[in-house]
Amino acid sequence: MTTSQAATRGTNDSRTFWRFWFASTVSSAGSNMTSVALPLVALTNLHATTSQVTLLAAASQAAWLFLGLPAGVIVQKVPLRGLQVTMDLVRMTAMGSVPVAWWLDRLTFVHLLLTALITSLATVLFDVGSSTFLPALVSKDELTARNSLISGTDAVNSTGAPSLSGVLIKVVGAVDVLLIDSVSYLLSAATLWTLPERRPKAQPQVPVWTLIREGCLFVLRHPVMRPCMIWAALSNFCTAALMALTPLYLVREVGASSTVVGLVIASDGVGALFGSMVAARLAARIGTARAMIVSAVAGGVLALLIPMTTTRGTIGFFVIGNAGVAMALVIGSIMARTHRQVESPPDLLSRVMATVRFISWGALPLGALLSGVLANAFGLHTALWMVCAGFLFAPVVLVMSTVRKLRDLSEVRA
Repeated sequence: MTTSQAATRGTNDSRTFWRFWFASTVSSAGSNMTSVALPLVALTNLHATTSQVTLLAAASQAAWLFLGLPAGVIVQKVPLRGLQVTMDLVRMTAMGSVPVAWWLDRLTFVHLLLTALITSLATVLFDVGSSTFLPALVSKDELTARNSLISGTDAVNSTGAPSLSGVLIKVVGAVDVLLIDSVSYLLSAATLWTLPERRPKAQPQVPVWTLIREGCLFVLRHPVMRPCMIWAALSNFCTAALMALTPLYLVREVGASSTVVGLVIASDGVGALFGSMVAARLAARIGTARAMIVSAVAGGVLALLIPMTTTRGTIGFFVIGNAGVAMALVIGSIMARTHRQVESPPDLLSRVMATVRFISWGALPLGALLSGVLANAFGLHTALWMVCAGFLFAPVVLVMSTVRKLRDLSEVRA
């Protein structure tokens, strides 16, 4: 390859990445607006109970339990661009059906629940496909920086989109805000359609469960990926419980408005943005393994500030604690995700990603459901204390594993 050919290829790869980034950014912005709007539709428009709101939160993540493991095989066997475009269109249709049903006076809680579940199923395939596609777009040396950029962009979305959503809800109502999410999926699909297709390689016919088993065993036997996956599962379990309780607690216990709810949820994005900005520098200074442990401990301690919010005047505790939890989770996720993308054999990558997400993201609906049980049994405030204390268990997993002895996660290989 000549110098000019290499330069041309580099330019094309760069343009492809930025289109990929734009599609991810647009759909993420819409989804983050929905994180405020969907539970508020249940709370204010349908007058849902505590159990119904937490069940809705669980349904939004439930697909990782049903589809998490097969997703890796599906992504490996089908054209990737076509899959992602299709999943965007499915999510657009599901989310867009909610305002239509409301305008026709036909919206029910069951409709909301099905919308959350269908969107969740499509998101599983879309996300596994995205995490598999990224290493094909950039070199190994760029992965940490690109992952940090994507995490940082998601953090900006997590900050701005919920805040905007809270304001728009007061102006046009929560139901109409869901239209924005629907349109975001359409824009994402249109952008992804311009990317080059990745055709699956011809492979010998192997039973699906054999392929799934190979991915699972690789992760479970890996001395670094296994504890990182357990850390992620515990962190996500508590995060989902916290997310499910947040609108309930702020509206019913603190008396916050939809605008305030949006701003508090947006603090998650502030912490995530800070985490994505310092992740690469922190990894370079103290190592990826130590960065995971330090940030996890800090996040667990800061989480204890959240339940100190009891009135609108003390809502700052919730903001700081929520941001701290997000910061820790993003730093750890960047380290662990980059390690998996670099250390996994190429033919196993999609299945490794699917295995980790099945375990770690499969904990999301379980955490949301448990939060409802705790709230009904002990009350919202006690449940919030219990959930926030749970964040302290995540760094214990890392400290008790091989990760504690390492500076960088890549020092030990399977």
